[in-house]
Amino acid sequence: MAMKQYAVIGLGAFGMTMLEKIAEVTDQILAADPDPVRIEKIKELVLTAFVFDPLDEEAFHRVFQEPVDVAVVDIEMQSEATLLVVHRLKKLGVPEIIARSDSEEYEELLRLAGATRVVNAAKEAASRIAPLVLSRSLLNYMPISEHLVMAEVLLPSFLAGRTVIEANLRSRYHVNVVAVRPAGDAPAGDEDRNGVFIDITTDYRFRVGDVLLVTGSESDVFAFSGRAGENERRSGKRKNLTSVMTQLFTLKPFHNSSRKR
Repeated sequence: MAMKQYAVIGLGAFGMTMLEKIAEVTDQILAADPDPVRIEKIKELVLTAFVFDPLDEEAFHRVFQEPVDVAVVDIEMQSEATLLVVHRLKKLGVPEIIARSDSEEYEELLRLAGATRVVNAAKEAASRIAPLVLSRSLLNYMPISEHLVMAEVLLPSFLAGRTVIEANLRSRYHVNVVAVRPAGDAPAGDEDRNGVFIDITTDYRFRVGDVLLVTGSESDVFAFSGRAGENERRSGKRKNLTSVMTQLFTLKPFHNSSRKR
């Protein structure tokens, strides 16, 4: 099977980070940036590197003479150039084009130009941090896809003593338990950090202080973590976590499936 070919056009903070991460597993990377200093810094990490003017169409076609599977575009301080490059990549038939945006309006323009994935770093960071702020029972949170999230949730006290079958979480709360971190596995005073998750067996009985690794839809996981944190509510005045988070965030994360050759 042919290896994926990557291109990083523009070495802004996002582009540089993506290049470094991809370079950890493959060197099949084409890098291009208007700044020769930046190109000099990364030339040992990539297969080919170019200094080029992103507004120059002839230069663009000289750079892209071979097929590319995934392109990352992050040309700093040149929004017009970014749109042009994204559009040209689309015309070349690049199947996956990832670009950075700082606003919803510019994100819309990038998608119209041909971007298949637009990253707003501040928005995506907030989508991971905000749920943790809103619930003490939600200890960690990771969007997996548009309709699936994975989270670490403190066990609701009313489930203590039950097995995973007796708890019937899939039917009652529409979440799946992937693993459990038994109570007492984390260091004293730091119960929500550094514990070891284990596979959950049908005869394991939940204990107060257990942490569950669960998957489900965003709204179902938020609802379940809300159940886990019911003792935090104050006379019904606290807003429902599910409705708050559903209004705030919808995230479509990028999954990098490249492998080292």
